[in-house]
Amino acid sequence: MWNLISLQRTVRSIARIGIAISLILTIWLSPAIAQPTNPPADATITLDGQALFEVSSSGQYSAQDRASLINLQLIDAVRSPRPPSVRVEQRNDSPTLLLNDRYLLTVTEADAMPGRTPDEQAAVWAQRLQDALQQAQSQRSPTYLREMTRFAIGIGLGVMLLHWLLGAMQRRVLRSLQRRFSTPVDIQAESSSRPLEDLLKLLVTIARVGLWTIATLYITNLFPVTRAWSYQVTDALKSSFTSPIVSLGRNAYSVTDLLLLAGLIAGLVALAGTITNLLRSRVLHLAGLSRGGQEVIAILTKYGLITIGTLIVLQIWGLDISSLTILASALGVGIGFGFQDIAKNFGSGLVLILERPIQVGDFVEIGNSKGTVERIGGRSTEIRTLDHVSIIVPNSRFLEEEVINWSHRNPISRLHLPVGVAYSADPQAVRAVLLEAAQSHAEVLQNPAPQVFFLGFGESALNFDLLVWTRKPSRQFILKSDLYFRIFELLQEREIKIPFPQRDLHLRSGTLSLSP
Repeated sequence: MWNLISLQRTVRSIARIGIAISLILTIWLSPAIAQPTNPPADATITLDGQALFEVSSSGQYSAQDRASLINLQLIDAVRSPRPPSVRVEQRNDSPTLLLNDRYLLTVTEADAMPGRTPDEQAAVWAQRLQDALQQAQSQRSPTYLREMTRFAIGIGLGVMLLHWLLGAMQRRVLRSLQRRFSTPVDIQAESSSRPLEDLLKLLVTIARVGLWTIATLYITNLFPVTRAWSYQVTDALKSSFTSPIVSLGRNAYSVTDLLLLAGLIAGLVALAGTITNLLRSRVLHLAGLSRGGQEVIAILTKYGLITIGTLIVLQIWGLDISSLTILASALGVGIGFGFQDIAKNFGSGLVLILERPIQVGDFVEIGNSKGTVERIGGRSTEIRTLDHVSIIVPNSRFLEEEVINWSHRNPISRLHLPVGVAYSADPQAVRAVLLEAAQSHAEVLQNPAPQVFFLGFGESALNFDLLVWTRKPSRQFILKSDLYFRIFELLQEREIKIPFPQRDLHLRSGTLSLSP
């Protein structure tokens, strides 16, 4: 059973899907529902939205006029309590259809289908009208309406259940993908299955929208009042999906063709992302490459697969690549004027990937930001700071500004720790304390060995500089803090004072003379 929260979420999802369906129908059906400028040669006889047959013009009456008069008589016959009766009678040597002993239409040579005489065509139409009128009257009875209402409610509940089951299946598959890709050896486990997750969400959304659209059209087709709308929307959907809307070269493509192409491209991108993630986590990681090397190979592989796959898909789809020359030229002009920053950042990303001044895993400092490079994308680079905050930096900044890369080529870096002591301290004792503090820390390298420099005499202190080497520059702040703690402890043990700024005020003594 559903709880209240699940029911509320389902209702909200249904409302959003209803709005989406309305927008799609409004956009797609407007061209299809529009009336043609020139009147058609034939007009359709309909009853409750269902097309029965077509009539042509006869004498001074156009096909549309004849169809309008016939449709009005059919509606009156359905609403009448009298059972419908359609028969054929010869009048003026022409077969004539009578509805409840009233004139309906005369079947002419132009009305007859090829290979049939007017008499044969009249007999076929009479039987078709008789069946349609009887069905229309029976479907307007209270018994039929009650049964169809209960059936429609059952269909709605079933669709709601399927809607919820699709969501549950999506969540279950997503959890399965996360467990599959989130392995301890995968350094980018959180984003490994993202392409597949996006594709799965898209497929579930399309399935839900299609499910509700089919159910809505089916329910409206059950009732005579809404059946005309159902037929109209169905025909408009067929026309919208199958009519060509884009012409490239000698080929014309419909909405169905474009949706198929979009699905193929989306599947290609998801497949390329999955192959890249498997290559990074299962092959490159086991090969012992650095994070930067893994990322370079993975990015080049991903973009190469997408590019080659797109060309193959376009060829299979039937699009001549040479017909995209004009589009490519227009895109080049657009990039030159409107997409300068995007093109600049994309080109900078290629330079960063190929020249590798920074790599994934490097500890960098750009502007006021310090952190580890987590990802180098086509447009931007993600830096994870020491506060575990992600900063998205445009790629062009790494080539236009000064960037401090603590891990470039050799991660071993030297740190400076300034220390000031009182003038009463022995410089050699201070030097021994600083070296002892540095040599006792596990992250301080012994080769090169720590060094202590006597910088000079300050206003209130003797200034020293402790230089230590580390192979973990991303932990420099923690290392400095540990060393300062240890230095303070050792200075207290050796009774070496740490001064603070002082100012001496001298008052000159004298004799003050006062007048009487």
